[in-house]
Amino acid sequence: MPRIDDYINAKKLALEELSRIPFEVILKRSGFESPSENTFQVPFLDRMYLASYPQFEFSDQTEYEKEIPMQEQVLILHYLKAPVMPPPTNHWIAYREIPGAAFYFGAFVKRAVEPLKKVFGDDLAGFTRTAQKLKPQEIENGDAGFEFRVLPAVPLQLILWAADDEFPAEANILFDKNIGQILSPEDVAWLAGMVVYRLMALAR
Repeated sequence: MPRIDDYINAKKLALEELSRIPFEVILKRSGFESPSENTFQVPFLDRMYLASYPQFEFSDQTEYEKEIPMQEQVLILHYLKAPVMPPPTNHWIAYREIPGAAFYFGAFVKRAVEPLKKVFGDDLAGFTRTAQKLKPQEIENGDAGFEFRVLPAVPLQLILWAADDEFPAEANILFDKNIGQILSPEDVAWLAGMVVYRLMALAR
């Protein structure tokens, strides 16, 4: 598991790269809005963050005193420094299909798929009720499924199948086929976990 020092170093490296790219270039490809000069407005699930340029100091406009987790800051910075930002294709793939994802598959399952099944696998009504707090799009897949637009170019689908007399509950998480051009497999695993854990927090 990465330590906080790893995230601090990852943020430092991302800042060095982003500081060399003009604000207008980053803004245009990110899909974010700019409410004021040299400021990005970052929608992230049920939060609205502001990030300054070029320092990339983050603030939470939803809860003004709330500290933004370093993992989320690094993920957003990695999204911002993606060299290309292809629009979603509506062609969905499993995590294993992302180039280079095999190495991180175990971590992906542990961080995202297993917690999703454990918390909501036997409570589809709770999953639906909680997911709707993030204003997703309901999809016709599984016994309950939702599509979340986590970042402007990064949609994600969470799908659950209820347990029955023969089989336990199952879950799947799908990504747009372009995700590998935007985020690394490790970032995608963390992204999926962030969505699931946000739902778990909202369900409490």
